[in-house]
Amino acid sequence: MAVSTYVPSGRKDTRSGRLSRRGKWIIAAAGAIVVALLAWQFLPGWLHRTQRSPPPPPVSVARAKSQAVTVNEHTIATVVSPATVQVNAQVAGKLLQAFFKEGQIVHKGEPLFQIDPAPFRNSLAQARATLAKDQAQAESLSRDEQRYVALFAAGATSAQSRDQAVAAAAGARATVQSDLAAVATAQENLGYTRIVSPIEGKTGPIQIQPGNLVTVAGTSLVTVAQIQPIKISFFIAQNKLPQIQDQMAKGRLIASLSIPGSSAVQAKVDFISNVVNAASGTIELRATLPNRDMRLVPGQTLNVSVAMRDLPNAVVVPRDAVNAGPNGPYVYIVGADSVAVAKPVTVLNDDGVQDAIQGDVKPGDRVVTDGQLRVVSGSKVAIGGGRRGGRSG
Repeated sequence: MAVSTYVPSGRKDTRSGRLSRRGKWIIAAAGAIVVALLAWQFLPGWLHRTQRSPPPPPVSVARAKSQAVTVNEHTIATVVSPATVQVNAQVAGKLLQAFFKEGQIVHKGEPLFQIDPAPFRNSLAQARATLAKDQAQAESLSRDEQRYVALFAAGATSAQSRDQAVAAAAGARATVQSDLAAVATAQENLGYTRIVSPIEGKTGPIQIQPGNLVTVAGTSLVTVAQIQPIKISFFIAQNKLPQIQDQMAKGRLIASLSIPGSSAVQAKVDFISNVVNAASGTIELRATLPNRDMRLVPGQTLNVSVAMRDLPNAVVVPRDAVNAGPNGPYVYIVGADSVAVAKPVTVLNDDGVQDAIQGDVKPGDRVVTDGQLRVVSGSKVAIGGGRRGGRSG
């Protein structure tokens, strides 16, 4: 007997569908596990290889060369006047006039001020009158002396009378000499009322204006400073003294000055101080300049470099090739295999464009001049693509 199963209308058997979805999930999970295993095995190696192989940094290079170099010592110089005079009154009186303008160039002997001369003319006239009176008295006493000497010789007078006449005449002559000195002093004082410049130079501000009374021990009237020629003063460490003396003996101790608004000027050093400053450990040097355009003014400061010694076959590299490190200056040398190696050096001279160096660097070596910030010593570099400003420091 056959038995039939009743299935309600509108419902389907879903067991086969449920089995199909479960299988799909199992397959997807297995695939994900396989992918994860592969990634775990191969991805770290790939990342590691990627990190270890960055492109070489781009740099610019130049060739080291050999040439003669003059080693210069750089310092600060001060402009000083060879002669500065404080003009003071030598007699007291009323200041009547100034014959110059402040800041004017005056010559030696040129009048600067006029003090009222009237009182000094009167003193001179009085001294001359006294001289004339005493000269007349001296002549009279001199004639008395002659008479008494003659009378004593004839036995007509005593020795005492003769001696008195001789003494009176000698005293009168001494008075005349004193009067002559008084006249000279009065004449000299009258000359002092006209104050002249003691040197050729440039005047400063007038300290006492006309109309005021001036005294001998009072404030100076004006300052006159010589500016043609003019000197520069600078100091160099005492340990350079042997080099300074050698260059001086050879006549090659030259100072190069950087003057604002003008081209560089050279001047021969003509003075080395006779004492070392114990406080600073330096010695003073001076050089003289004609200062024809009067551009230099006493008290002005300038940059100066002094030729200290010559290096006939120095190794020279561009200044940008020298880097400052914790252990001192160094340069990167690029070999034939494009590997950059840091080499410590000593800078013998720096002129602002190129450096003379001493170290394990030979003429013809390629030195990195740009792009140093990304360079690692012992690693390769790509020559020809550095950016400006790539010095490390």
